[in-house]
Amino acid sequence: MYDADRQDPCAIEERMHRLSGEISDYLEAEGRIHTGFDDQDRIRKQKEKILALYGADENDWENHAWQLAHRFTTSEEIAKVLPLTPETQADIDQVGACYRYAVSPYYLSLIDPNRSDCPIRRQALPDPAELLPFGEADPMDEVGSSPETGVTRRYPDRLIIKVTNQCGMYCRFCQRRRLIGEHDRHTTPAVIDRAIAYVADHPEIRDVLLTGGDAFMLSDAQLESLLSRLRAIPHVEILRLGTRTPVTLPQRVTPALAAMLARFHPLYVNTHFNSPAEITPESKRACGLLADAGIPLGNQMVLLRGVNDDRFVVRKLGQQLLKLRVKPYYIFHPKQVIGTSHFWVRLEEGLEIMDSLRGFTSGLAIPTYIVNGSGGLGKTPLLPNYLLYIGRDKAVFRNWEGRIFEIENHA
Repeated sequence: MYDADRQDPCAIEERMHRLSGEISDYLEAEGRIHTGFDDQDRIRKQKEKILALYGADENDWENHAWQLAHRFTTSEEIAKVLPLTPETQADIDQVGACYRYAVSPYYLSLIDPNRSDCPIRRQALPDPAELLPFGEADPMDEVGSSPETGVTRRYPDRLIIKVTNQCGMYCRFCQRRRLIGEHDRHTTPAVIDRAIAYVADHPEIRDVLLTGGDAFMLSDAQLESLLSRLRAIPHVEILRLGTRTPVTLPQRVTPALAAMLARFHPLYVNTHFNSPAEITPESKRACGLLADAGIPLGNQMVLLRGVNDDRFVVRKLGQQLLKLRVKPYYIFHPKQVIGTSHFWVRLEEGLEIMDSLRGFTSGLAIPTYIVNGSGGLGKTPLLPNYLLYIGRDKAVFRNWEGRIFEIENHA
């Protein structure tokens, strides 16, 4: 039994002082890393500007259909809300001729008009670097991993079904930008029928993820129909939905949607926050509706140059997500998709970020760092090296502080 009375009080005090010092640099930096809660005055002004532009009101703003119908799709529209130079408008137009973009009014309102390096802006607005000829259209070989149209299968017991090519906002780093054409469209009933038939014909499939695009772009009725059909297959145990709407279009998450989804447990939702700036009262409400319906929420962050390639930004994001009842699930190393090279980071940078999390924040706030194998080889986790040596009789480790220790290695 541990007996505190037998410990050297000076040694304990010294250790407590050292632990406090370990976090002082983060506490100093944390106040400079804003969430959407910190910037409500600025966001409100941008929102009012957008509402005035369209002659709309608060009821319109809270209607996700209005948000979708009024996505910003031209540089001229954006320039009425954000200060854009003629050169920047020309860049946006040039990129837009090659790669589609559309930004919901809500998400556009989060952009800081005074910061060219705003992490929201970087994710939402086209950048001339997208025209650099680096990367591949389909580095994960989804085409080669597709036993049926709309189905991707890389693992023995699970698969994804792409139910739409539509999103509330088209991210500039999207891995499936090759599928985002001039028109939004949901997967046809015939393709969905074949995908569900494939699941039914393969009893080893126990886990199905509906994604896109964004699965929440389907109507409640369409989602309910799909989930009902999948839940009726005896060997399907787990249903999952991939959506970025809590981040880019939180108005889509309604009490009615949450109540409908709750009928299909066990059901999980994975969302996609990349920056603390995306955490707002609206995103908190959307996540709360889903969590209150008993739906476990996970976050899949993509490590992006100029957005979150910073150890303190990632730490704050994880801590803030837990307050929203969202578990940091994955950090994806950026995929080498053509048109996204300006977002790429080195693996060493990702590992340094992971090393800066363990011990410095709760394990609940630490996701798994993932590299997707090229050619459809699936997810491979990456960890900093804590095991320094393993032999017949002992193993040697370093802990989160860099201190070395060993344990006996016996059966």
